[in-house]
Amino acid sequence: MPIEKIITGVDGREPSALAARRAAELASALGAELHITSAFGDFTRQELVLGGERIVLRSDLDAQKILDAVLRALRPDFPGLTIRSHPAEGKPAEALLAIADEVSADLIVIGNKGVQGPTRVLGSIARDVAARARCDLYVVHTHAR
Repeated sequence: MPIEKIITGVDGREPSALAARRAAELASALGAELHITSAFGDFTRQELVLGGERIVLRSDLDAQKILDAVLRALRPDFPGLTIRSHPAEGKPAEALLAIADEVSADLIVIGNKGVQGPTRVLGSIARDVAARARCDLYVVHTHAR
């Protein structure tokens, strides 16, 4: 079965950017679409009044800013690649799996952050995704060797 849709998740940190780059490399080599998601918390809007000025905070916009930054970083090296972004509400593993199901992803690409050391026993995003994914999973080595 061909790989037509690849998904990865990003959080604004370097390990997830490395995983996204590897996902883009794979998508480009395989002629697949790349879907990138970023999870945001369960509130979608909060208003603050500072010095008489109303400021609106939206966590979905923060997720979209992260996605836009990753897209800008990838676009020069992958100009012909179809990349779609998906801000998603929820915890990172849940959001990634939900979008993977929504787009019928063939492959999830995720970094190995949290797979080493004490968190490998307590859980990690990669471990949660591996336990529940309905498609193939590629774990990218994102730590210094």
